[in-house]
This record gives sequence, C-alpha cells and structure tokens, in this order.
Amino acid sequence: MDPRTSLTALRDFCAEHLGPGLAERVAGLARPGFALTPAAPDQAAGHSRFGGDPLLEPGVPWPTCEGLPMSLLAVLDTDALPPWLDGLLPPGTGLLNFFHLDTESEQSDPAAWDVVRELGVRAPEAGCVVAARSRLAVETGPPTGASVFAPVAWQAEPGFVLPDLFDDAWDTLGLGLGADHDAVQAFTYELHNGLSVPGEPRSEDLAFGRPVFPTGSAPLLPDGEEAESYHHLLQLSDKHEWSIGGDGGWMHWSIPTRALRAGDFTQAIPTPDIW
Repeated sequence: MDPRTSLTALRDFCAEHLGPGLAERVAGLARPGFALTPAAPDQAAGHSRFGGDPLLEPGVPWPTCEGLPMSLLAVLDTDALPPWLDGLLPPGTGLLNFFHLDTESEQSDPAAWDVVRELGVRAPEAGCVVAARSRLAVETGPPTGASVFAPVAWQAEPGFVLPDLFDDAWDTLGLGLGADHDAVQAFTYELHNGLSVPGEPRSEDLAFGRPVFPTGSAPLLPDGEEAESYHHLLQLSDKHEWSIGGDGGWMHWSIPTRALRAGDFTQAIPTPDIW
C-alpha cells in the first residue's frame, strides 16, 4: 500500500469511530513509521539491524560518556527505507548508528552504572546518534569496554502511527471538555486496548512514527521542550539481549524536527521509557 492510500484508509477508519470532522484532526496526528522485524539477509532494509558493529565514516571518533565508551545498539539504513517520509530527511542521509551507555547487560562495565546513577539514564550525554554516508561507512570495531550484541537484520514495513494513549500529542487538538474530548478519549483507550488500525506498523521495534510507552509514561524530553517540536527516531523494546533495566525499559531516541530536516543528528537524544 502506498502512503496516500494508507492515509486515506486511516482517515476513513477514524471517521467510522469519530465522525468526519474529528477524524481529519485525529488523522493529522499520524506520522509515517516502519515496523522493524527480524529478516533474512536478502529481505533486510539495507544495513538496518539490531546490534553488531557500527557503520561509521573513517576518522569519526567512537562516542563516549564521561570517558566510558557507549555501546552500539542499532543501525538504521535510511537510504533503504520505503519512500514514506515525505521530505523529512535530507537526500542521502544514509546510516544512523544508535548508541547508549550499557549498564544492564552481562557485558557492561561496572563503572558505567556509577555514571548513569549520577547523570540518569535519560541524560542526553548517555546516548547519541551518529550519521554516516553509505558510500563512505565501514564497519568499525569497538574499543575496550564497549558491549557488542549479536546482530539481527531488520526488514521495514511502512505505515502510519497514531500517538500512544499517554502521548502529549493529543493535547495539541485543544479539545477542552465536552463531547469531542470524550469521543477522542474513548477512541484512544480503544486503540490502547487493541483496536486494529488499518495499515499500522505492527512491531515493538519501530523506526520513526510515534513512540509507545508501556509504563504509562510520556515523552521524556529536556525541561521546557515541547514534545511536538521533536520527532521520534527509533524505539527498541525490552525483548533484546540489551536492556536499560527498570519496569518497562523501552529505549527511544528523538530529535528536534528542525534538526532532523537539516540532517543534524548531533541534536538527537535518548528519550527512554523507564520507571
């Protein structure tokens, strides 16, 4: 299904539950995303995968936090994603390498826990995204102290993602109190409890789209930042060899939308969901 057809199906679905006026506003909150699921090598979205070694341009330093090396958690090959992002990324963005300081796996350096305990797992310094142009990127072995996780290739299935029940995005509708507010609230609870949305990417690992918050939390952004000024980059569930611990323990990275459109991934930050 192409993006236009999928978005029309989503609007029709919302209209069935909310009526045409509200449906258009609610469907306007949907963002294109990609369900990431294990794939055979010939079905993978380019170099997209969980784990393995990062793909970096020669000379790019390995990211660190307080002098400790971060660990590579995932690679997203944006050049190989289906063309659903509608100009959100600059052409030739290439590969995105997602790093975070490992504190929970059997490989983790005990000193990392001391750092995260002081800074907090949500600290921008504890994670980063390093972009690399596909034609220049090479697999880069880790320094001592970085964890390496078994690679799992991903395929990427596109679709549109509505906000999670706990996402502040619903507040941007400005519904106040009344029938419209009650209708949308009932709709979001139905979505949360399993109402099937046509064409929605179905995977606990997700590229772009909107984040899910199994702990009942919300986007954890720097103080004073508006959630809708950020764009979701990647969601990793707690089903992997790596974990951030706690209850829930789903990892996310987000980036200011203006930085995403400019291709400035130095502004990407970890926005985990954890209690």
